[in-house]
Amino acid sequence: MIISVIGHGYVGLVSAAVFADLGNTVWCVGRSKEKIENLKNGVLPFFEPGLAEVVKKNLAAGRLKFTIAYKDAIPEADIVLICVGTPSLANGNADLSQVFAASAEIAKNLKKKPTVIALKSTVPVGTTYAVFTIINKNKVRDAVFYIAFVPEFLREGTALADTLHPDRIVIGTDSPIAQKVLLDLHKPIDGKFVLTNIASAETIKYAANSLLATKISFANLIALLCEKVGADCEQVMDGVGLDRRIGRSFLYPGVGYGGSCFPKDVKALIATLRRNKIPAKLLEAVEQINQQAVANFVSKVEQVLGGSITGKLVGIWGLAFKPDTDDLREAPSLKIIKALLDKGAKIKAFDPVAMPNAKSIIKNVLYCKNPQEAVRGTDALLIVTEWNEFKQINLTKIKSLMRNPTIIDGRNIYNPVEVKKLGFVYYGVGR
Repeated sequence: MIISVIGHGYVGLVSAAVFADLGNTVWCVGRSKEKIENLKNGVLPFFEPGLAEVVKKNLAAGRLKFTIAYKDAIPEADIVLICVGTPSLANGNADLSQVFAASAEIAKNLKKKPTVIALKSTVPVGTTYAVFTIINKNKVRDAVFYIAFVPEFLREGTALADTLHPDRIVIGTDSPIAQKVLLDLHKPIDGKFVLTNIASAETIKYAANSLLATKISFANLIALLCEKVGADCEQVMDGVGLDRRIGRSFLYPGVGYGGSCFPKDVKALIATLRRNKIPAKLLEAVEQINQQAVANFVSKVEQVLGGSITGKLVGIWGLAFKPDTDDLREAPSLKIIKALLDKGAKIKAFDPVAMPNAKSIIKNVLYCKNPQEAVRGTDALLIVTEWNEFKQINLTKIKSLMRNPTIIDGRNIYNPVEVKKLGFVYYGVGR
């Protein structure tokens, strides 16, 4: 097949690389000439394990092509995948300007050849039909197209595996022709097919992300109770998660969720519920607990360091919102660092891949070349992202470098008993 992917962010670039690797000819259309030229040379705009190798392989094979011109990519395409960003507006609604702009450009470049246009960007219910209207209005008279919504469920850090081995492949369309074409496209991918109408597919995406965010906020709520009553939240979540109806996944207390999906998707679903005059108290509480998780962590740092952090030197391990990515969108680390700086702390920080992005966002931080440098002479070490290298590090060496051997573990990556035996003062979340 000939596939055109609009957008070269996480969803767009991963989708383009995977479908090219499966033997299709794939065009990836972007807006930035600089980024497109970099991609033509195998230089990616973000870090994702294994993706660079797949991109370079398919560039060399001639199956993956990059352009800023819709006229190069659209006319001969069998399938067009819209994978542009839908960030939050100030009122919580999704900003659909990129989706609608891409739709108009696609329409202008359609030919008589039947084309399936599938939206993969996360959008509120009803958006796919709005895209249909825009394309129908702007297309040339004889152009034939079919519309669908095919949500993605990839996780940053495991995007390739999630695309090739998903739990499910949701195809939402009212067109039997579009459904057949999309089933054929996904045939090499081993996921359970869920075939729905468009509105159901749009709702599945928001419901899934919001439920996962709810599990995180639920864990943080129980963590607060555990700290008050002397329970260990990790043991509590183990006991709860062994119930097969619930599961342990995402029941992780910490400094809250971040990234490109959960924060904006929860906000957008709240806005959709309100627009349909449905009470949104459950998700409003999820969002409020997530915001409070950062405040609680900063307050814990203050208490541990004697009530004031003015002039205290703090080391931070982890800046990305999760391991195996350099993504800082809605990262808890940024909020924590800003709050600590506002309270007069001095900060040293280390992250294996996210520091170049962080340097352009937050100043007045000493970015270090390794974890050891980030703790030298510090009054406390804060764990903010659970990178594996932090879990396996020589803590005895780390203790010798610190002024005060105190660890405030925002991800509960260490066993409290073992760390305390090494001579650290240790605080986790909900422990």
